[in-house]
Amino acid sequence: MHWEQLLSLKRQGDKAKRLRKDQDDTRLGFEVDYDRIIFSAAFRSLQDKTQVIPLSKTDFVHNRLTHSLEVSVVGRSIGRLVGKQVIEKHPYLKELGYHMNDFGAIVAAAALAHDIGNPPFGHSGEKAIGEYFKTGNGLQYKDHLTDKEWQDLIDFEGNANGFSVLATSREGIEGSLRISYATLGAFMKYPKESLPKKPTAKICDKKYGFFQQDKVFFTDVAQELGMISNKTGNDIGFERHPLAYLVEAADDICYTIIDFEDGINLGLIQEEFALEYLIKLVKNGIDTNKYNQLTTKEDRISYLRALAIGSLISDAVKVFMENEEAILKGGFPYSLMDKSQYLAQMNDIIQISIKNVYQCKEVVQKEVVGYKIINTLLDKFCTAYHNKIEGKASNYDTIILKLLPERFLHQKEKVYDQLLHICHFVSLLTDGKALEMYNIIQGNRN
Repeated sequence: MHWEQLLSLKRQGDKAKRLRKDQDDTRLGFEVDYDRIIFSAAFRSLQDKTQVIPLSKTDFVHNRLTHSLEVSVVGRSIGRLVGKQVIEKHPYLKELGYHMNDFGAIVAAAALAHDIGNPPFGHSGEKAIGEYFKTGNGLQYKDHLTDKEWQDLIDFEGNANGFSVLATSREGIEGSLRISYATLGAFMKYPKESLPKKPTAKICDKKYGFFQQDKVFFTDVAQELGMISNKTGNDIGFERHPLAYLVEAADDICYTIIDFEDGINLGLIQEEFALEYLIKLVKNGIDTNKYNQLTTKEDRISYLRALAIGSLISDAVKVFMENEEAILKGGFPYSLMDKSQYLAQMNDIIQISIKNVYQCKEVVQKEVVGYKIINTLLDKFCTAYHNKIEGKASNYDTIILKLLPERFLHQKEKVYDQLLHICHFVSLLTDGKALEMYNIIQGNRN
């Protein structure tokens, strides 16, 4: 892979080539990506979507929006640091007009969008959608779908849904947000289709990154960027865009450290654990006198968190640059943090968070509620939508469909497209809106 190709400013529908040296630096194309994501309805909905604690009203707790903003900030820092070294190593990029801040802008935009396709109620929401088709009433549609279409549904993936949010055209809207190909490439953590499932142990094959409906455009983006194909026959898959490693690292750093911080602030993890576990990440940078002057738990944890994130950013940059040549050749099958000198410390923190936060009683109870809500919404809307297209809608089906926003009333011909259309609608609901619609359908609203 080649950097000048990987940093493409092309957007869906472009007829002319966009050159970096011709860009207006006061309104750079990669920064336009960030702006378009920020102003999108799908991004706004993240303010009421679960990060750790579903339906939490606690001030301390991060939601998907605050998490995404923090990942974007960390990603921008990693991207700029990497960009500085990449341009020093490949000076021809400077002659083409590229700047280290371009790397930061691309990674920041892709990181901002990294959770934009996640359904309500966190990762349990993804599982709830998949299980509706795998073991629920959605099983009746299996014979109408190809194997890959079926796998898209039973293994519903927020990353693939996010690509749809950013790139799928709809009537009158070509290319959705029309994000630059470079940013889309950095967004593609898992540049493959849903089958074959986990064909190798490589990080790029861990999950999938696009639905069958988006296969043609996804392939066009990957080929335009010069990403390396790693599948044969009718299967589609690629080695990662190098900047996707940076987006992933930013996410890994934030959820490891900040979910841990949330757990401490909520009282689910004792403060003593912060010193014991975080000190291993910050021992070379901590100012003991300053730390001892902090009088509140929140201030002490914030100080350690900031130092820890700084340590991990520096380490991620180091790992990337040490392996840059292998990454460009498609020969780095790991995440950056898998090769971090702090891997053991990060794993210790994650294990504490799993035990004390992710599996706490409040989370489990609300995940159960989330499963019930998503299963009910999918069943009612899929049934009504399918019956309408088949010409056998009941009066109840007709009433149910009136709850859909106007853009989701457009009829799809294929059963796969119909079902994915409803999954997309449900996935874009906030936690609160999903609960509200569930109560309406159940007749619980006064």
